[in-house]
Amino acid sequence: MTIGGPIVSLLVRPASELERRRVNDLFAQLCAIPSPSGDERACMDRVAGELRALGLHPEEDGAAAVAGAGCGNVVVAIPGRAQRCVLLCAHVDTVAHEGPIEPVLEDGAWRDARAGILGADNKAAVAVLLGLAHRVAVEGSPVGLELVFTVAEEDALAGAKALDVTTLRSQWGYVFDHASPIGEIVMASPTYFRFTAHLHGRAAHAGIRPEDGRSAVQAAARAVAAMPLGRLDPQTTASVASVHGGTTQATNVVPERCAVTGEVRSLDAARAEATVARLVDHLHDAANDPECECDLDVTVEQLFAGYRHADDDAAVAAAEAALRTCGHAPRRIATGGGSDANALQAAGLRCTNLANGTQRNHEPGECVSVAALEGMLDVSLSLLEECAR
Repeated sequence: MTIGGPIVSLLVRPASELERRRVNDLFAQLCAIPSPSGDERACMDRVAGELRALGLHPEEDGAAAVAGAGCGNVVVAIPGRAQRCVLLCAHVDTVAHEGPIEPVLEDGAWRDARAGILGADNKAAVAVLLGLAHRVAVEGSPVGLELVFTVAEEDALAGAKALDVTTLRSQWGYVFDHASPIGEIVMASPTYFRFTAHLHGRAAHAGIRPEDGRSAVQAAARAVAAMPLGRLDPQTTASVASVHGGTTQATNVVPERCAVTGEVRSLDAARAEATVARLVDHLHDAANDPECECDLDVTVEQLFAGYRHADDDAAVAAAEAALRTCGHAPRRIATGGGSDANALQAAGLRCTNLANGTQRNHEPGECVSVAALEGMLDVSLSLLEECAR
């Protein structure tokens, strides 16, 4: 057991020193394999190779074409001593990054030597699930187990959306994909809308005939300035992600085109829908302003639906028991982030997102401590025991 780590109950045999070294080594090796969304093949091949080396039979689905990914999702079924079957899920893709990732261990934590992202989101969970597979492939599982490794999660959960859950046996599932301290259980996750607006004005010479032009950039600026953005209430956020228009090569042209992209999230689905409609109204108001008079094309997509677990949910109770067994205090939270749990819930499979102890996901300086990585391995082992009861 790692010195200073959580005390693990003797009801479940914690990971051995060999298992802990293996999960750390494998994590570092996975992080060094680039796998931004759309380019997951090399990393997924490594995952599938690890599973085959254990005598398991991973199968790849046809999600690649649907999700715009470098490969499909991989699923492996492992029989258990109990009739019940549960799913554990992690995604192999990362956000985009520049240059290679060089995992280094400093002061008890893994980070990128180049001060970029590490890929702990979600390769910490991938390494933990592979460590779990090593244990159950040798000793058997207390419960039927389906391990699912998805692609294109960072692209609005595209891989999990393409997964055919009717082929699965699991009664419920878990993903380890919330970058916060171990012990947090996501009870509610938001509905998420993305909007894209294209404004079309009219070009004119900015110094000679500006009155003949219609500035799409001016219209976009007015729209964005009028929008309520940031945290609108405890459940709702709104953001404008980008504004692109005009040209940097010629400043003497009234810009005829501009694009605006943004998002809305809320734990209240009706509030999310009303808020994105309000943002779109501001775009129409600006486009119709006599000083701008631009044409407007707007696309609004609901990228995933939110969910809220019942207080007495059996999967949540099992997760809480597993966390307590491993010395962690369970904490029920709501989040503004989405995960594969949203897609699996929407497809009809009950799924709970658990914190994985990583820090600063999607940011330079992303890291995960050795204690957290090894702690999640112990939690996953305990989770199988609790789900079998």
